[in-house]
Amino acid sequence: MEYTLQTELWLPRPRSEVFPFFAEARNLEALTPPWLQFEVLTPSPIAMRPGTLIDYRIRVHGFPIRWRTEITEWRPPHRFVDVQLRGPYTLWHHTHRFEEKDGGTLCHDLVRYRPRGGALVYWLFVRRDVQRIFEFRSRKLVELFPPRSPSNPTVPD
Repeated sequence: MEYTLQTELWLPRPRSEVFPFFAEARNLEALTPPWLQFEVLTPSPIAMRPGTLIDYRIRVHGFPIRWRTEITEWRPPHRFVDVQLRGPYTLWHHTHRFEEKDGGTLCHDLVRYRPRGGALVYWLFVRRDVQRIFEFRSRKLVELFPPRSPSNPTVPD
């Protein structure tokens, strides 16, 4: 069975600042909860474009897992798509969209995924884990992209 997660997060910074953060694959380490012990294995620099392969290592409930994704669509600064080729899911298709809105950037995530182990594993573990990962990510992005100080529009960064 396939599941879907959709999130929206508005950040008080222009898309010209937000998208480049996502264009640097190593920044995914900062957006992933520490309990996953996430690490990008692909050597830098990682040139983002269709066909780019990125390898990671994570720990899911204590088990080490290798994860490989492919960038299947790359349309800066509007959107990109990454698809799991190897990892903990039988399907992971993540569309990232960035829209200028109200002086900031609206970040949309649409994830279609299918966990190994079916509905029981989904309800016991995966659903909650995926929600926690994206909640952490939202909190971290709000931290990383705070509103600009009115007295000094270039601070804080």
